[in-house]
Amino acid sequence: LVPAMYNLCLLDPEFDRFDLSAWRIGGYGGAPMPAVTIGKLAERLPNLQLMNAYGATETSSPVTMMPPAETGSRGDSIGVALPCARVAIMDDDGREVPRGQPGELWVAGPMVVPGYWNNPEATAREFTGGFWRSGDIGSMDADGFVYVFDRKKDMINRGGYKVFTTEVENVMLAYPGVAEVAVIGTPCPVLGERVHAFVVSAEGGVDEAALLDHCAAELSDYKVPEGVILRQEPLPRNPNGKVLKRALRDAFAAQHGDGEPAG
Repeated sequence: LVPAMYNLCLLDPEFDRFDLSAWRIGGYGGAPMPAVTIGKLAERLPNLQLMNAYGATETSSPVTMMPPAETGSRGDSIGVALPCARVAIMDDDGREVPRGQPGELWVAGPMVVPGYWNNPEATAREFTGGFWRSGDIGSMDADGFVYVFDRKKDMINRGGYKVFTTEVENVMLAYPGVAEVAVIGTPCPVLGERVHAFVVSAEGGVDEAALLDHCAAELSDYKVPEGVILRQEPLPRNPNGKVLKRALRDAFAAQHGDGEPAG
């Protein structure tokens, strides 16, 4: 399941009515699992072992996997590379960065496809020296555990400061009453981009001012959303469960064509 599905299960008012004691392994991927969701699952389903996995259509199978015993202490990691895979963290010039430093995840191994069907331009752009360039920004620690911070195209540059949207989303998801969050960058003629959030509230709603106060207490000031759009309908997702942030950016642009912050 994608992480949002676990969160929606937990929000179901009849969740505790079902006997899920036989559920032993919960695999997830496609997006980071919020720490608050991991904690709630551990509390309500203590026998469930969560296993994060990372892969893509271009890899045809997982590239990394989290050892179950490590999920609790490394909940923000996508695990370690599988024996046949290689993950390298590269800078914009195609050079591997030191451990702990952010860069783009490049993936190599027998599971990686050789290219895109009948699309030599895309193949030349996204495959280099046997590696597939994932478009994900992340890092690798000294023990080989890999972390994904954001999609390269979704990372926000606010006045020269990089804002990883997943960090902001995880903070907002920890606030009571928040069911789903998607953070996007919106155009700004002064700063380049500003931080905005689409928030789906659970039953009972969310106080926007209190939510932003919560963000201010947990995040650097430049990461705090400058506008929140509250909605009742679920966030748009593709068939794999990933949030369609392009659709949200288009929706914002249609409502705020000048790119100035709402409110």
